[in-house]
Amino acid sequence: MLTTFLAGALLLGRAASAQRQSSLVHTLLGDSVVEDSSFSRNVSSCPGYKLSGLHETKTGLTAQLSLAGPACNAFGHDVADLTLEVTYDTQTRLHVNIYDSANSQFTIPSSVIQLDKSSGNPALKEKSDLVFNYESSPFAFWITRRSEPDAQPLFDTRASSLPPTPIPPVIPDDNSTALDGFPLVFEDQYLQLTSALPLGTNIYGLGEVIASSGFRRDVGTDGGPGTIQTMWARDIADPVDQNVYGSHPIYMEHRYNETTKRSQSHGVFHFSAAGSDTLLLTPPSSPVSLVQYRAIGGTLDFYFFSGPSPQKVIEQYGALVGLPTWQPYWGFGFHLCRWGYTSLNDTKAQVEAMRAAGIPLETMWNDIDLYHAFRDFTTDPTSFPANEVKAFIEELASNNQHYIPIVDAAVAHTVNATDVYDPYTRGVELDVWMKNPDGSEYVGQVWPGYTVFPDWFSEHATEFWTEALKNWTQLGVEFSGIWLDMNEVSSFCIGSCGSGANLSNTSVPFLLPGKPGNLVTDYPEGYNADVWGPSGNMTINGTLTYNSNGTSTTLSKRGLGAGGQKGVDLNSPPYAIHNGDGYLATHAVATNATHAGGVVDLDVHNLWGMMEEKATHLALLTIHPGKRPFLIARSTFPSSGKWSGHWLGDNFSKWAYMHYNIQGVLQFQLFQIPMVGADTCGFNDNTDEELCNRWMQLSAFMPFYRNHNVMGAISQEPYRWESVANASRTAMEVRYSMLPYWYTLFANASMYGSPPVRALFYEFPDEPELFGVDSQYLIGRDILVTPVLSPNASTVDGIFPGRGRTIWRDWYTHSVVNATAGANTTLDAPLGHINVHIRDGSALLLHAQPSYTTTETRANPYSLLVSQAADGYAFGTAYVDDGESVPPTPHTTLTFKARKGALAIAAVGNFDVEQKLETVTVLGVGSKQPREVKLNGKKVDNWEFDEAVERLVVKQLGIDLNKGATLTWS
Repeated sequence: MLTTFLAGALLLGRAASAQRQSSLVHTLLGDSVVEDSSFSRNVSSCPGYKLSGLHETKTGLTAQLSLAGPACNAFGHDVADLTLEVTYDTQTRLHVNIYDSANSQFTIPSSVIQLDKSSGNPALKEKSDLVFNYESSPFAFWITRRSEPDAQPLFDTRASSLPPTPIPPVIPDDNSTALDGFPLVFEDQYLQLTSALPLGTNIYGLGEVIASSGFRRDVGTDGGPGTIQTMWARDIADPVDQNVYGSHPIYMEHRYNETTKRSQSHGVFHFSAAGSDTLLLTPPSSPVSLVQYRAIGGTLDFYFFSGPSPQKVIEQYGALVGLPTWQPYWGFGFHLCRWGYTSLNDTKAQVEAMRAAGIPLETMWNDIDLYHAFRDFTTDPTSFPANEVKAFIEELASNNQHYIPIVDAAVAHTVNATDVYDPYTRGVELDVWMKNPDGSEYVGQVWPGYTVFPDWFSEHATEFWTEALKNWTQLGVEFSGIWLDMNEVSSFCIGSCGSGANLSNTSVPFLLPGKPGNLVTDYPEGYNADVWGPSGNMTINGTLTYNSNGTSTTLSKRGLGAGGQKGVDLNSPPYAIHNGDGYLATHAVATNATHAGGVVDLDVHNLWGMMEEKATHLALLTIHPGKRPFLIARSTFPSSGKWSGHWLGDNFSKWAYMHYNIQGVLQFQLFQIPMVGADTCGFNDNTDEELCNRWMQLSAFMPFYRNHNVMGAISQEPYRWESVANASRTAMEVRYSMLPYWYTLFANASMYGSPPVRALFYEFPDEPELFGVDSQYLIGRDILVTPVLSPNASTVDGIFPGRGRTIWRDWYTHSVVNATAGANTTLDAPLGHINVHIRDGSALLLHAQPSYTTTETRANPYSLLVSQAADGYAFGTAYVDDGESVPPTPHTTLTFKARKGALAIAAVGNFDVEQKLETVTVLGVGSKQPREVKLNGKKVDNWEFDEAVERLVVKQLGIDLNKGATLTWS
């Protein structure tokens, strides 16, 4: 949740601070480092490196890289000796690692992230998709496709491929975008590597970010300034074009060949936890665009993925960092939360109101209102008595519903000797708290006042965390899943402000939302509360409240192992990455905070959230043996998807943010964290009826579906407005009917890394008009969603991929869309209706009778929707298991294959599918009514035919899905 920063005291605490600018000490970094105490802050004189000592290995090569001239010491001390390792990992993955030969720089331990190992196949040196090429002096390398050795390289660091320098600031108001040169720079606190890109190419990924350019990143062409993507986890309410909660240094490039009219995709991943800037720029008059990496630590450890399709790139990345965790079936239901359910009675009232309104509610959540004195692992004895919380959760469970509480990252420090708070004292006993450089506890400030922070590198951290969560369940908070917040990790003061402070001061240094002096007064674009009051209603006394001249908000854009090294600046590295808060310790644990083994937070800041997610996942496996953990977390890093899902943070109740919802979900499919969604209707500010109506429908077609808002704002539960309630019920009915499809997509994500939500060009890669589309998206390959993203609209424009060669049918009416090929088509979109279309060639297993919960829905029969292509073909699969057990577990895969006049159903697996297939709907059967319909050769009589939409509906079939079946019509 959003926190407002107020600076506190800075405790540097660094014993060697007087020597900060002294020469680098050879005993720590060895002879591989050139000593120099002054930093030029200009790379134009950096000499680069020359290659020697090349050695062919079984799966690649190794070589030495030596500084090719006098050290430039641009933003740190040049490292004289580097090692190059090139490994052909798999047919589709190439690993290029450049690191300091002394191994002094921090690298991510395999105990933290276990990457997929090289296959060790020596044949890949001659047969893999990708080829490593190099020049020796100055050293440069480029990556090509083996099948296209003369095509423009996928990655190319040669100076001859880059524009001549020096180049004045490419972004005029940011002097750091001056490009003084493109040498390979490897210093203790600054690493730089630059590659040419095709002019104006299509780049996706590099996050987490809300990009003003959309899902496709701005490379500095077509009037855009370019991109500076900063990797530094940050607690901030969803700014535009700034760093936010997570760090994901992976991008996918999609190249279109104007000659062949064909496209190919590839991926580039920088495996580093270091704070960094990744620049996407196009200098004036340059024949190429470029990507430049600027890191303040770590190494240059790169992985290249050959694709060649977008889906393959994403799958190949998942194979490296780890495939997404299996989701429980109930996680796909609707979730409700707000900061401001101030009592258990208030929380109960929401559950009752949702059921009274007939709006499905799967999981009820509580924010920090649950806590006693804002302390983790507690309940407030007055407003949330533990025994009553336990009874409430048991009542939810009896109704097939679930409960999720929040867990904040910071743990309260006891305020005095008589204060009893077991999580803190147990953490002291197990020595799990982060430290100051002098070994004392690092004490920050968060919701409960002064706090400590788990050190996930410490030996007993996971044991401590498991014990704390288990004790909480025994107290009565018998959660089904956990919500991890503030895990960037956030602190309200700079440095160890609690060291020597009055710990009994448990206030926070700002006004809470909704309190006098900090009232929540903003509304969505077009709603003026000064005129219409605070209700947010669409009409008042019969008058439309929307006014295009009403209130609006201008969204801001981006403004302007060190622990074992001396001569480095732990608090203000010489190169200032574009952290939106400026100083790296602002609203975060200080960079000189120390972890077990002497690791400093400067090197591992971006890992904290992922490591907490891993520890929580493992804890839940212990607490709920055999059950799939359900986690939603804010700060993420590569491999987080193995442990957790994600919500898109503290967004705003604005139409623009509903649009940003789509790019956020698409980003996290690429990042291999597919269980993702936004705070529906917006978190910050007040929503209004129209925005909430549209957003509740949009989110029904997103993986994670939760409504959540801020304390002090108007209430926005879906029952609050009748139009929103109606829209929600309609959309949820479709969502719950689609759950077998969603579940199958997520099974494929967990088994193969396939993205459940897809940009349109993933499925139609050779249609350039789709490359920038993020106002529409696909669920899997078969469902196209076209939401309304602007106020006061009754139509929406959307493009239908396929350029007329693909048949799209309306979900609700089954009629074929008369779409304009390769351009937008205007669709009716009255309030309460979201356009959903089915692709031809698809066969979707559905729940025939959506009910109030996923458990009740699953108990009902199945139906099958078949949308035939022009030649009669359709195909689909469904993955079925118990929806909660940790794999490997019994499961069955159903296959549906149609041709003209016939549908074949097959089952492979060992899970008993109890529910029968009762109804089959086939679209595209032709304009003539069938003479007869047979199931397994026997005539059936209960069927209907609609000539207008060429639809055959066969009912009361009672098909046992554990056995094969054939349905024919003639």
